[in-house]
Amino acid sequence: MSDTATEHSEPAAATTPLNDPAAPGDPAEEKLAYRLLTGPDTREFCARISQALADGYVLHGSPAATFNGIDVIVAQAIILPHAVARADAAVASAVDSLEYEGEGHA
Repeated sequence: MSDTATEHSEPAAATTPLNDPAAPGDPAEEKLAYRLLTGPDTREFCARISQALADGYVLHGSPAATFNGIDVIVAQAIILPHAVARADAAVASAVDSLEYEGEGHA
């Protein structure tokens, strides 16, 4: 017989995009699945986008730009890829469970 102790695991919490074990990064730091970064169109703004890309985010959609009378203000949406895959799977599952008996497109 071995003297090693058996580990007792706690009940698993429901997995959400914020605590998805497939998500990259430190589990102690929960990342938002979606972020919209905004600010003046400067090197610092580009550095924020670059850091987000290095942290595992991907660009979502085109950037937006406006002029406030002084500066060009830009916005860029970023998302975590695992959150999109998870949402796509949930939509596919919901669509599969629909019962449609008519003709044409649902």
